[in-house]
Amino acid sequence: MTPLRKRLFEEIERRNYSQATARAYVSIVRRFAEYFHRSPDKLSLEHVRQYQLHRLESEIRPRTISLEISALRFFYNKVLRRRYSRDDLPLPRTHKYEIPVILSAGEVARLIDAAPNLRYRTILMTLYSTGLRRAELCRMRPEDIDSERMMLRIPHGKGDKPREVPLSRKLLDQLRTYYRSVKRRNGWMFPSRQLKRPNEPITDKTVWHACRVSALRAGISKPLHPHTLRHSFATHLFDNGADLPVVQTLLGHSDPRQTMVYLHLSTRALKVAPNPLETIQLAGEGDPAES
Repeated sequence: MTPLRKRLFEEIERRNYSQATARAYVSIVRRFAEYFHRSPDKLSLEHVRQYQLHRLESEIRPRTISLEISALRFFYNKVLRRRYSRDDLPLPRTHKYEIPVILSAGEVARLIDAAPNLRYRTILMTLYSTGLRRAELCRMRPEDIDSERMMLRIPHGKGDKPREVPLSRKLLDQLRTYYRSVKRRNGWMFPSRQLKRPNEPITDKTVWHACRVSALRAGISKPLHPHTLRHSFATHLFDNGADLPVVQTLLGHSDPRQTMVYLHLSTRALKVAPNPLETIQLAGEGDPAES
C-alpha cells in the first residue's frame, strides 16, 4: 500500500465511514489517477474539471458522478489539506428522490426460500424483518439481541445514532439456529470466514452476494440489492397499518420526508379509491356494478 493510499484509509477510518464508502472512495481516487497516468497528489482542480467533463460525456449517471466528486473533495480537503470550496468542486444536478424498487410479500418469501445456505437465509430474513442497513447488519453482535424485551439494538446506526427495532419470534428462532451452526465465533453475529480477517465481521460484499445469488435462484428479475429489503420492509409496514412516526423511528430517519416515499408506495393508500376504469361501462360489457 502506498503512503498516499494509507493516509486516505486513515482519514476514512477516523470518521468511522462504512466499508462500502471506504472502498468506493479508494477506487474513485485510483481511477481518477489512472485516467491521467499520474499520482493524484500531482493533479489539480483543472484535472478534476477535465475528468468530470469526460464522465459526463461518457453518459455516466449524475448520481455516480456526484459520488466521485464527493470522494475527490474528501481526498483533496481531508488528505492533502488543500482547502478547495464546494464551488471549486461542484456536484452535478441530480433528482432529489428516486422511487425505489419494492418486492411484493410473495417475492420476499421466494427470495428467502431460494437462499442456498443457512447463513444467507438468516441474512435475508434479518434485513427484511428489521430494515437494517447492510453495514448495520455486518456490525451486529449477539449481545445486541434482547430476547427478554424482544428488541434488537443498533448501537451505531448511520451517523452513529443508536436505535432499537422489534424482534420477531420467527427471526429470533432463525438467529439462534444459525448461531449454533457457527464454528468459529469472534464476537460478531456474522463472523468473517476469511483466514486473513479472523477477528472481523463479514463485509458488505457478503450481504450483496447473499441477495444476488438468492435473487437469481428465485427467478426475480427486478434489480435487487440489500437496501431493496429495507425499502420493502418500510413499505410493507405502511401496507399493514403502521403510522409514519413509527416507520421513521424504525428506519432511523431524522427527517420524516425521507420516510414519506414509502407511504407514497404503500398499496394501502393507493387502493382506497376505486380505479376510474372500473367505474365506467364500455360497449359490450355488463353493468360494472354487477361484476
